[in-house]
Amino acid sequence: MTYPRQSPAVMQLMVEIVLSEAIVSHNMSDSPINFYPSGCSPGLRLSAGPLLCARQILGFYLGLDSVPKPKVEAFTHSERQISLSGFFNMFTARKKIHKDKDAEPSEFEESVAQAFFDLENPNQELKSDLKDLYINSAALVDVAGNRKAVVIHVPFRLRKAFRKIHVRLVRELEKKFSGKDVILIATRRIVRPPKKGSAAQRPRTRTLTAVHEAVLEDVVLPAEIVGKRIRYRLDGSKIMKVFLDPKERNNTEYKLESFSAVYRKLSGKDVVFEYPITEA
Repeated sequence: MTYPRQSPAVMQLMVEIVLSEAIVSHNMSDSPINFYPSGCSPGLRLSAGPLLCARQILGFYLGLDSVPKPKVEAFTHSERQISLSGFFNMFTARKKIHKDKDAEPSEFEESVAQAFFDLENPNQELKSDLKDLYINSAALVDVAGNRKAVVIHVPFRLRKAFRKIHVRLVRELEKKFSGKDVILIATRRIVRPPKKGSAAQRPRTRTLTAVHEAVLEDVVLPAEIVGKRIRYRLDGSKIMKVFLDPKERNNTEYKLESFSAVYRKLSGKDVVFEYPITEA
């Protein structure tokens, strides 16, 4: 069965209509039925079981070769509605994560994408802002004291849109991932220096130093860096002290250990975050 290319809104409508037909007709099997969904493109004819149609539409829409079948045969009518709703939400949440080379997201990354999708629906304050936003990847980083931080990489071209809602978004995500600090970082790539004699030039923003500096600024958001100091130890090692703007102290002070752990994980550098001492 093939479908003409449709917009995301039409695709979502098609799936909702198919699942609604399954609930109304109590047809939870893949036995064929014939009906013409209203609101879809003229001439679209679904000649298969509702669940099979739904899976095929979702697979076409999300670019998946196959979509698993939900186990709903033994459910009551009300349970079916819940199950089908969760089935639909699980795959629409996949639109909130786009990994490089179409790699499969991990179980944790799917949970983060689901959190973004859940925030977009009931939260009118964030709905319009989150509508066109998505993430690239997510990971857990160990922090001192048996704590963990959630590090979410977002597309570089969407970094400004994420920064506009950074405080509100992080606050809501930290509610969902209770006990974990959430840190958003734009995805950047480091380019190797060109070979000697090569005419190619490497952009300044793609150097190791520039990327690490940009990542440091992302890690401490919404605070701004107001000063840096490098301390050299007797053994030859060094540690950098970064001073943050006290204006955002309430939003960042409880995350200073997470900032250090995440930056060490991403760059291999030891950093201590502090606030400048102000004279009374």
